[in-house]
Amino acid sequence: MTATDRATELARAAAAAAEDKLATSIMAIDVSDHLALTDVFLVVAGDNEPQVSAIVEAIEDGLRDLDSKPVRREGKRDGRWVLLDFGDIVVHVQHEEEREYYALERLWSDCPTIDVSSAE
Repeated sequence: MTATDRATELARAAAAAAEDKLATSIMAIDVSDHLALTDVFLVVAGDNEPQVSAIVEAIEDGLRDLDSKPVRREGKRDGRWVLLDFGDIVVHVQHEEEREYYALERLWSDCPTIDVSSAE
């Protein structure tokens, strides 16, 4: 099983919104074979807490335009690691230090990635 077209669409839109706010280390991981709760983890990083907050807001705004809003949001107050659960995708917006330390892509290395680059 692979991620649904809807999940892929949302991941690409969220990645584009994050990139607009200068997010780094953007990676989408197809976890649909391993988790029943979601299809895609999108992991992005920001250099500091205000940037993490700006990335979160941009992603929420961008996905709202696609009629998707988060069903759960965790960690927004601290601005170090914010988790946005949109059902089809879960977005992890991390401070660069947390991104390097936890290295979620290493934990999910047996899962395929999804190209979310904005290169045309």
